[in-house]
Amino acid sequence: MEGMLTLAQLKKEVAAGTIDTVVAALVDMQGRLIGKRFHAKFFVESGHKETHGCNYLLAVDVEMEPVPGYKASSWEKGYGDFVLKPDMATLRRIPWLPGTALVLCDILDHHTHKDVPHSPRAILKKQLKRLEAMKMKAYMASELEFFLFEDSYANAHEMGYRNLKTSAHYIEDYHIFQTSKEEDVMRAIRNGLHGAGIPVENSKGEAAPGQEEINVKYAEALDMADRHAIIKNGCKEIAYGLGKSITFMAKWNYNLAGSSSHIHQSLWSADGKTPLFFDKTGDHGMSELMQHYLAGQLEHSGEITYFLAPYMNSYRRFIAGTFAPTRSVWSFDNRTAGFRLCGADSKAIRVECRVGGADLNPYLAFAALLAAGLDGIEKKMALEPVFSGDAYDTSKKLRDIPKTLRDATERLDKSSFLRGALGDDVVDHYVHTAKWEQFEYDRRVMDLDLKRGFEQY
Repeated sequence: MEGMLTLAQLKKEVAAGTIDTVVAALVDMQGRLIGKRFHAKFFVESGHKETHGCNYLLAVDVEMEPVPGYKASSWEKGYGDFVLKPDMATLRRIPWLPGTALVLCDILDHHTHKDVPHSPRAILKKQLKRLEAMKMKAYMASELEFFLFEDSYANAHEMGYRNLKTSAHYIEDYHIFQTSKEEDVMRAIRNGLHGAGIPVENSKGEAAPGQEEINVKYAEALDMADRHAIIKNGCKEIAYGLGKSITFMAKWNYNLAGSSSHIHQSLWSADGKTPLFFDKTGDHGMSELMQHYLAGQLEHSGEITYFLAPYMNSYRRFIAGTFAPTRSVWSFDNRTAGFRLCGADSKAIRVECRVGGADLNPYLAFAALLAAGLDGIEKKMALEPVFSGDAYDTSKKLRDIPKTLRDATERLDKSSFLRGALGDDVVDHYVHTAKWEQFEYDRRVMDLDLKRGFEQY
């Protein structure tokens, strides 16, 4: 694939002087790329074998502050190292950074060289091993929405992230003329990602001024999660290089639509040739396996919501009438439902989970969805009747998506199903992460507090 590199090819590029830097990065709990920049000559000689990083990198909040109370990493334990093991299958050029290649790393225990179980990539790989044992593989695609601003990141910071100028002043959903005005950035993103070995399908204007969507071709689940993480980082770097800024916040502005990350999912045979969700004799082409899979996701939707909506801000997106779901029901071509059946009566039949926001960590989201679906398969759960109509209608008794981070955290903590699928230590690690996020917000004075209460209280 264009943009991808082998170690042998990298050595040739280094010898020719066309690549002089290799970024070796892990993906942290927030879904960000964190790591080191290697001189390429050192990397091809020995750096590609392994390097090290402080294990606090999986025990910090979004502001990189060490969070007390983790079992795996703490001041008491001295914040030691873990091993970063480059996965050379992820090695690729980064066209928007001169002379640069990127490789993603697995995170291994410093002493045993086994996967650190609470690392996002390891959590997803554990669920993929379950699939492999069942002679199946998962294909996924995550759509990403974001807002594009005329302001640079530096200016946005200096302005306190207030009064920012979006790249449009009217709704631009599918709007060609408006997106032509943004083409300098979006063309650079499409071409840059393609050059980095990520097959881009298209970009489009979304449902609010300055809101964009980037769509890439579906892939095996681990590859798609890797691509997702690289896409987010790449979009920011490209925008930065052009003096603009981008946010993947789930809800940037109360008056505007939120930004989602819809996740399309299907299961295939181990050789990738047979679509296991498709049965031409089934209702709308759904196989029994697909029905069990979707039933599992609906049954456990509240327990897995944290992995689809990991921040306080994430829950501000779930507002009726904004195309963000508020109910965990399944439907056909219906954008008010949390889960949608796409590609009915064809080999492209798949489940689209519409719950996740653009702020999710793809490894954790994919793993949670797979775990729920596999539980449905293993227990042969019956799929509830299809929903039709307006899922926002509060007069209908439907399964709600958790409305707050506090609620989602409690459901995660009490989930015996997730503790069985992911492990107690992993669930406890992310429950602690969620509780810290809640604690940080609970004790802060917000702008809205001042606006409403400065004079009136």
